[in-house]
Amino acid sequence: MKKDRLLWADDEIDLLKPYVFFLEEKGYEVVTASNGRDAIDLCREENFDMIFLDENMPGLSGLETLARIKEINPSVPIVMITKSEEENIMNQAIGSKIADYLIKPVNPNQILMSIKKYVHKKEIISETTTHSYQQEFNKIGMQINDSFTYFDWMMVYKKLVYWELELEQAQNNMDDLLKMQKKEANSAFAKFIKNNYESWILNPDTRPMMSPDLFKRRVFPILDEGEKLFFILIDNFRLDQWNVIKGHLAEYFNFEEELYYSILPTATQYARNAIFSGLMPLQIQKMFPELWVDEEEEEGKNLNESPLIQTQIERFRKKYTFSYHKVNDSQFGERMLQNLSELEKSQLNVVVLNFIDMLSHARTESKMIRELAASEAAYRSLTESWFKHSFASDMFRILAEKGYKVIITTDHGTIRVENPIKVVGDRNTNTNLRYKVGKNLNYNYKQVYEIKNPEKLGLPAPNVSSTYIYAMNDDFFAYPNNYNYYAGYYKNTFQHGGISMEEMLIPFITLEPKK
Repeated sequence: MKKDRLLWADDEIDLLKPYVFFLEEKGYEVVTASNGRDAIDLCREENFDMIFLDENMPGLSGLETLARIKEINPSVPIVMITKSEEENIMNQAIGSKIADYLIKPVNPNQILMSIKKYVHKKEIISETTTHSYQQEFNKIGMQINDSFTYFDWMMVYKKLVYWELELEQAQNNMDDLLKMQKKEANSAFAKFIKNNYESWILNPDTRPMMSPDLFKRRVFPILDEGEKLFFILIDNFRLDQWNVIKGHLAEYFNFEEELYYSILPTATQYARNAIFSGLMPLQIQKMFPELWVDEEEEEGKNLNESPLIQTQIERFRKKYTFSYHKVNDSQFGERMLQNLSELEKSQLNVVVLNFIDMLSHARTESKMIRELAASEAAYRSLTESWFKHSFASDMFRILAEKGYKVIITTDHGTIRVENPIKVVGDRNTNTNLRYKVGKNLNYNYKQVYEIKNPEKLGLPAPNVSSTYIYAMNDDFFAYPNNYNYYAGYYKNTFQHGGISMEEMLIPFITLEPKK
């Protein structure tokens, strides 16, 4: 087994022999140098896993040696050891991206701790995380079996997302086990939805918070207190994606984190219009037929969002002024920020950000994007990269500086589909892979959640005999014609419209600017 190699440069290196012996007993190979120039020469000739540098050496100082070594090997962790407690030396060392800063006299365990933090950190985290998840595995399994309420399922989903991110950081071999547990959870969750969804729609006062309830329950109370609010809807946004970007907002905001349930279908035409109108889709069609677009029509399905917001404000007899912006690219977003003074005239500002939705569609259609977002972890990474480097990061910083309260949410999530199931429909059947609506659908009823009476569940029925069916778990619908091609083409793409925790359990985050 290869030993980790350490370089220790100190003009009093002979006095440090006990430390060297201590580290050698711990299994490390320690190379020593008595001055900066020798240390630099050794770094040119050999590779080291970590370097300890005395700051106060004759000839080249520790800081000068540090700069030269960084030119040779920028990634090697370097620990500065010094008798000096001068703040400017600390600042220079930290500014030079040292790994650690120790003040003499040091004890051997301090040295060992630095090595473990910067040489063995990944394997220690991996071992600890693996052990912790193995202990939790059975508990989560029991929690899945004992989930009988909508709140229980929120807790299950939060816990699975937590472990997904922890195991990703640990880079261990537990991913397949977690994936299996998520499948088990989604299967049980689909049964839970089939047993309870109809009751939720028929009894809105006792159901969990759902798409039509957001403005009434969360937005209007904030506005009623006289506060100005930005309501930012990030299309196709999931809880795991929120968890990877929230660290970038923690400097500016305090968070109140919730989950709510999307209505079915978990698709923009239905879920987002329900949010902005405060109504179920059938109610929109009946009350505002000019604002509802049927599945069979070619017109865009989400072109009437601003008028729908207006109808909800008027229906609740509110007097709020509001603005609405849909952002499809950074240039439009930057122009919106430049005109922020205009937005400040409105009490409510609704902003729809479409990047993640465009990313999921591009991943389906573009081989290059498929490679870039080949896994769930890569998909999250692209989300984080977009957020850090787009106008969105600046927008949140500016809103915090101006003291705005902000809500971040979405209309639905998305799931990576793997299992094709056959469905047959006529030419008027919609094209979504996670739900179908039509009058002559042919399918295996055991594989879907079917709604034979759409109007009872708040859905428009294009025809008298229209049926809605929803894919569950990680299934997706494929037609028998050219089945193998389409099954292969859409496998492992991110889709929405059906029933899964990822699609239905939606992050709803209220951000309060830090004082």
